[in-house]
Amino acid sequence: MSTSVEHVGRPATGGGRPLVEVRDLRKSFGELHVLRGMDFAVPSGSVTVLIGPSGSGKTTALRCLNALEVPEAGVVRVADCEVDFARPVDKRTVRTLRSQSGMVFQSHHLFPHMTVIQNVMEGPVTVQRRAREQARTDALALLERVGLADKADQFPFQLSGGQQQRVGIARALAIQPRLMLFDEPTSALDPELVGEVLAVMKDLADQGWTMVVVTHEIRFAQGVADQVLFLDGGVVVERGAPAQVLTDPREPRTRQFLHRLLDPL
Repeated sequence: MSTSVEHVGRPATGGGRPLVEVRDLRKSFGELHVLRGMDFAVPSGSVTVLIGPSGSGKTTALRCLNALEVPEAGVVRVADCEVDFARPVDKRTVRTLRSQSGMVFQSHHLFPHMTVIQNVMEGPVTVQRRAREQARTDALALLERVGLADKADQFPFQLSGGQQQRVGIARALAIQPRLMLFDEPTSALDPELVGEVLAVMKDLADQGWTMVVVTHEIRFAQGVADQVLFLDGGVVVERGAPAQVLTDPREPRTRQFLHRLLDPL
């Protein structure tokens, strides 16, 4: 794999401020206030997992990190790109913020008319204007990383759901982001396919990629996360190491949510 793809997203060697900072993030949809002043930070090379009930603001917070959702107020900083959404934000600033991260969605969102390798090459070639030959070399290396090098010339309909999601991960990595965002990447998969996607995500974490993950996969959070944020009502109710938040939560609302999630009957 080329050096440029391999090292992107790894922890900074000099310490310093977190890779991601979010301050007083606010977002409404009409009269529905989804985010009510959210604050958190993500150190470089760490994995942050967002958990919480439906409607708590997890996905909205994630999408605000790359301006797929534009908040009414609050500051989002990823690496050296800082955006104050209380002020007018131009398209160039949004593009710069977006370029810092790669996102993996609940559904695969692959282009059905393109082969696997064409899907992975599309961002680097079309958006970043990279040379096609180098983009192909990098794409093949990324497909090897996610265990799908032998599927490069197949089309998405020829793949399982888990394989399609792994292609989605390779596609997100292909733009050489500083940050990887995952929005419940296993929620649309059959149970037997979940493990193969989580294994790729764990491998990325082991390699030092900075990740923010929305998920209900508590075992993944326990084994991979550096910090867990429990969201409810558009705010961070509790935050801390997995051993604390998931095993011995301080807040009654966190305990109630985990009880219902882990023991639904």
